[in-house]
Order: sequence, then C-alpha cells, then structure tokens
Amino acid sequence: MLLDAEESQLVLVDFQVRLMPAISDGAGVLANAIRLAQLAALLKVPAFATEQNPSRLGASVPELQVALQAAGARVLSKMQFSAVEEGLGEWLRPSPKPAQGNARSLPKHLQKPAAGSERGTIVLAGCEAHVCLLQTALDLLEDEFDVCVVTDACGSRTDRNRDAAFDRLAGAGAELVTTEMVVFEWIRSAEHPDFKAAQALIK
Repeated sequence: MLLDAEESQLVLVDFQVRLMPAISDGAGVLANAIRLAQLAALLKVPAFATEQNPSRLGASVPELQVALQAAGARVLSKMQFSAVEEGLGEWLRPSPKPAQGNARSLPKHLQKPAAGSERGTIVLAGCEAHVCLLQTALDLLEDEFDVCVVTDACGSRTDRNRDAAFDRLAGAGAELVTTEMVVFEWIRSAEHPDFKAAQALIK
C-alpha cells in the first residue's frame, strides 16, 4: 500500500536539544526529520511533535521548530515514554463533535466527519527509536492506526538499539520506510504541482 498524503499525519518524537547530541548519526537523523516537517508544510499534511520531559531535555531543536511552525504543528509535552499515554491518540483521531441543531437534519452519509478522523496513516519518526518512538508506535498500532516508521529519521544512542527497535516494529505490523519513500509517495507524480519543491528538499 502506497502512502497517501491526504490520509496521512506526521508525528515527530523527541528531537530535543539535549538529546540529539547523544544520538548515533544525530545530524543525519535530524536533517531528515526537518525534511519531513517541511514536506508536511508543503503538502498540508497535519503535523505533530512531542517533547519528553522538556525541563530536563530541552525543547525541540531550533531548526526543526522553524519547520514545525511552518507546518502548523501541535507540540505535546510528555513524561510517559509513549506519547499515546499522554493524549496523542486524541489529537490524531479527535472525537466527533456533537451535532449542531437538529441531529436528523442531514442523512448520515451527507454529514461531514470530524476533521482529522479519516487520516488513519501515521508517518512516524523520532528518538530514541527503542524507547519513546517504539512505545508510541506500538500503542498507535494497538489503537488501529496504520504506522509507517521513517527509518532514516529515527535514532538511538547505539545502532544496535535502533536496529532492534526496527525488527520489533516490523514484527508488530509497522511499515518501515525512508524519507525519500515518503516524499515520492506523497507526491506520486512528476506532474504534481509541488514536485520541484518536494524534490528540492532531498537534493
């Protein structure tokens, strides 16, 4: 199944100023996270970020904050390792709003679904891959989201921990993808109006 920009939401986990220097290939991982946020802004894909214990680990890296702001991203501060335990699931799949006026005024098939509720694919990247990213992904899978983990935008302090996380995630039903896969699947065609701008993000 190809990724569809209109069915996707982007979640970036814990790209924080005091954590990233300890991450193996942290610069490369962060660069890809920034590309994903820029792509989400370009294609109007809803974006979210999390920050683990920000009083200790700091806010998101400034360069990423710029891209997140351009994407209109919401940022969730958390103490639990899984962001789902802190309410991320409700952000990704908001409860339907109560009907206004006469609930029977429109047939059900003509009533609009709640914003965001139809976007069941979560494109997920973050740190550390074997802790907060893994636990968030497993909880999202349990909540029946389709989860695509962007491997080159994920990191841990050691490659062994990162790779073990990928093995476990694949076994649990997550799709493992790369940043370029996301770019080209979200735009689908060289005739897409944003093709050149999207291509420029990865050159």
